Amino acid sequence: MDFSRFHARIVLQVIGLVVTLAALAWMVGYTRWYVTIALVAGIALLEVLQLIRFVSRSGQEVTRFLNAVAFDDPATSFAGLSNDTAFAGLGAAMTRVLEQLHAGRLAQQEQAQYLQTLMAHVPVALISVDERNRVQLLNLAARRLFEHGCSDASEFARHGAAFSAGLGSLKPGEGAIVRMERSGGPLQLKAAATGVTLSGVRRRLISLQNIETELTANELAAWQTVIRVMAHEVMNSLTPISSLAATARGLVSELLGNLPADDARRTALTEVGEALETMARRSEGLLHFVQNHRRLTRRFEVKIEVVSLGRVFARLQRLLATELATRHIELTLSVDPETLEVAADSELLDQALINLMRNAMDAVRDEAAARISLSAHQEPGARVVITVADNGPGIPPEQRDKVFVPFFTTKRQGSGVGLTLVRQIAIVHGATVNISDSPGGGACVRIRF
Repeated sequence: MDFSRFHARIVLQVIGLVVTLAALAWMVGYTRWYVTIALVAGIALLEVLQLIRFVSRSGQEVTRFLNAVAFDDPATSFAGLSNDTAFAGLGAAMTRVLEQLHAGRLAQQEQAQYLQTLMAHVPVALISVDERNRVQLLNLAARRLFEHGCSDASEFARHGAAFSAGLGSLKPGEGAIVRMERSGGPLQLKAAATGVTLSGVRRRLISLQNIETELTANELAAWQTVIRVMAHEVMNSLTPISSLAATARGLVSELLGNLPADDARRTALTEVGEALETMARRSEGLLHFVQNHRRLTRRFEVKIEVVSLGRVFARLQRLLATELATRHIELTLSVDPETLEVAADSELLDQALINLMRNAMDAVRDEAAARISLSAHQEPGARVVITVADNGPGIPPEQRDKVFVPFFTTKRQGSGVGLTLVRQIAIVHGATVNISDSPGGGACVRIRF
C-alpha cells in the first residue's frame, strides 16, 4: 500500500512537471509574456527540486537507518516519516527493526554480564592463554590462587618449574595433576584444558581445581587400611607368642626354685629364663606399639561448633604453662582479630594443637633462647589460618611431605603418629596442613580451614 502511494506521488509530480514544462515551452514560442514565463520557469525549477528531494528522501532515511544499526544508536527516531503517507510504512518498519536489534543487543549484554559474573564467582580457577602465551583471563579464584596477577605464561614459573612445565605442555582435552608452590605452602591441583577460538585467535582455557584435601584423604585412607591389616595380623601372631613366653618364663622360674643351689642345670635354666623374659618383654613392647598406632585407624566423631580461638589459645597456655616454664621456653600468643572464631570440634582442635606444640617444644630443646609462637589470623576469602612456629633447627624441605606419613619421625624417641593425627583431624574439618620455614628460623606449621 505504501509502495503504491510512493509511486503515485512520483507519477503526479512528474505529470505536474511535464505540464509546467509544456506550458513554459508554449509561452516561450508563441507569446512575449516575459514575466509569466519567468514565473512558470521558477515553478518548473521548484517542481524539479521537489521531485529530486522526494525521490532522494528514501535513500537518506535508509542511510540514517544503516548508520543507526552500525553504531547501535537507540536514540535515532523515524517518527517524522509517520506524517508522510508515502513513507509511513518505511518509518514504522525501520523503527521496529531498530527496537528488535536494540532488544537483542541488550539481551546479549545481559548474557555476557551474567557469564562474566558466573566466571568471576565460580570456585574453580580459570585461565585463558593465547597462542603467544599471553594470559587473557584470570577469574577471581585464579587471582586468589596465584596471589599476584599474571600477564604472561612465563610468570607461572614463580610457582615452581614443574608447575610451569605442566601447564605449558597441557593440550586441549587433556588433564593432569600439578604441584603449585605458594607462600602459604604447596598445593596439589587438578588441571584441565580446552580449546577455544575467538575472532580467529586460538586460546587454551585452563581450569585449576584444588584437590589437596581429596588426595590427602585418599592417601590417609590407604594408610589406614594398611595399618588396620598389619595390626590385625601382628596382633594375632604376637598375642600367643607373648602369652607362651610369659608362661614358659613362669615354669622356668618355678623349676629353678625347686633345684638345689649347686645343681649344674641352674646355669642353663637361668639363661633360658633370661631369654624368655627378653622375648616376653619385646613381645609386649611390640603389642604396645601396634596398639598405639591403631589410633590412626579410628574414625573421628566430629561435633562442629563455633569456637573462639582466643579461648582455645588461653586454655592451651594454662595446660602447658608448667612444662614451658620447666624447659625455659617463651610462648607468644596472637589472634587477629581478637574475636576470631572458627567452626570446628573443640576437643579435636585442642588435640591437634597440643601435638603441634609438643613437637615445637621438642624442636627447641637445645636452643638457648627457645621461643614458640601460636597465632591465628584470617586470610582474604574468610579462610582462618592457625600457625605454630618455633626457632628450632626446622625441617628440611625434602622431609616436609614425609613427616605426615605414618611411622615416619625425625625424633629419636618419636612414634611417627603425632603429625599424622594432626593431618587426620584437619581432613575431617576440610582443612589442610603444610610446613614451611619460620621467618626467624625453625619450622612453621599452618592449618588452613
